[in-house]
Parts: sequence; C-alpha cells; structure tokens
Amino acid sequence: MSKQLKSDIVLTGVTMVWGATFIIVKNAIQTLPVYNFLFIRFLLAFSLLAIIFYKKLKTIDKKTLAVASVIGTMLFLGYAFQTMGLKYTTASKSGFITGFSVVLVPILEAVLLKRKPSKPAILGIVLAFIGLILLTTNIDLSINIGDFLTLLCAFAFGMHIVLIAKYASTLDTYLLATIQIGVVAVLSGIVSLIFEKPFIPTSLDVWSAIIITGVFATAFAYVAQNTMQAYTTATHTALIFALEPVFAAIAAFLIAGEVMSFRAIVGGIFMFAGIVLSELPEKEVSK
Repeated sequence: MSKQLKSDIVLTGVTMVWGATFIIVKNAIQTLPVYNFLFIRFLLAFSLLAIIFYKKLKTIDKKTLAVASVIGTMLFLGYAFQTMGLKYTTASKSGFITGFSVVLVPILEAVLLKRKPSKPAILGIVLAFIGLILLTTNIDLSINIGDFLTLLCAFAFGMHIVLIAKYASTLDTYLLATIQIGVVAVLSGIVSLIFEKPFIPTSLDVWSAIIITGVFATAFAYVAQNTMQAYTTATHTALIFALEPVFAAIAAFLIAGEVMSFRAIVGGIFMFAGIVLSELPEKEVSK
C-alpha cells in the first residue's frame, strides 16, 4: 500500500469520525455553552496526548512550539468564527460557506507553498463544490455579517490545512498536534470565561459527548491529520474533508432517523466522485 493511499484512507476515517460526531456535538451544546464545551473537549484531548507524548514534550524546540501555536490559533479561529457566524446566518448557509474551504485551500496552497493543483484535483474540486451546493439546501443569496464571519471561518480552516501541509514533513507531527490542541483549549477557556458562564457538566450524556469527541474526534483525529498530511497535498486533504457533511448526514439518518433528500444524496455522490477523480493520474484526465 502506497503512503498516499494510506494517507487517504486515514484522512477519510478522520472525516467519518467528525461527521459521525456532529450530531453528538449538536446535542451537547444545547446544554453546555459552546466555548465551555470546546474548552473541556480540547483540554481532555491535550491531557491525553500530553500523557502519551510527555517525553517528546520535555524536549520540544522553539520552532515546533511557535509553528504549532500559530496553527492551533488558526484552528481556534475556525471554530470561533463559525460559532459567531451561526448567530447571524442559517445552519445551511454556514455549512455551505464553511465547505467553501475546498476552493480556498488550492488557492492558498498555490500562493503560500507554490504548489499548483493538478488537473484531476481541479476537476475534483469542481465536482465537490457542485455536490456541496446540492447537499446544503435552501441557500438564499443575501449576504449578512454572519456570512462574512463564516467565510473567515473557512479561511482559518483552510490556513490550518495548508500550514500543516507546509510543516508536517519537517517537524514532529505528534508535538504539532498536541500543542495545537492545547492552544485551542487555552483560547476556548479564555473566551468562555469572558463571554459565557462556564460550568462543569453533570449530565452523563454531555460527558459521553465530551469523551467521545475529545478522544476520537480531537486527540486521535488531529494526530492522524498532522501525521498523514506529510504524504499528500493540502488540496487533496481539503477534498477529503469536504465529505464531512456527507458523513454527518449519514450519521444523522442512522442515529436520529433524519432522512436525506434526493438532492442531498446526489450532492453526496458528486462529492465522492470528486474525490475519486482527484486520485486519477493527470495523463488519464488529459486523454
């Protein structure tokens, strides 16, 4: 198995976990303030990774610490702008604009890393974007402050992917992931203290959500992303991550009985087709 294929499989698994836990997070934040939830979730993940990689953390160098802190800040800003944007826009528009990072990442990668996407990747992006439009129904064309904030969220998440792509092959990815998660925990805690009334939850359902998302959707997921991105491009990673709403819809159907519309199913097929197309050698697409 090639490193590229292994990377694709692992990153798809990460996307499945994020999609599957979306409904869990949605239910948890009905009880717990958003940043309060993020703080506990990321603190749990950081604590777990700090225990596992404590020997590495003791010898961390300044460059890794600085780079990971910047990348972690981008990850936090993605969550922060998305949360703020949701106050002023609809969930469907938020999902669509956040997914716009699949288009932003190739641009950022070309500008910052001087890597132009291949023809198959460009065609895959087009198909995935069409699929995203079909998947996120009831999109109106009016623009408000929430849409702008959500666009900043897409930019932040895009920068997160591109910066990992830049440094994953030269720095310790376990440390990169651990510090990123720690930064999100600290910043979420600060925002929660300032703007929310944080508390320690007592609900078993909320703690189940925290443990599941903290361990699988945060600790293991971000270690996997940072490690596997060393073997693929930022554009390809963004294409795979664009499948998150597809997996979220499937999970919502299996867990909560939410039925996908025909339009959403077609959108999901387009997005999967975009991933497959992006895997083809450039010469095959040129024929």
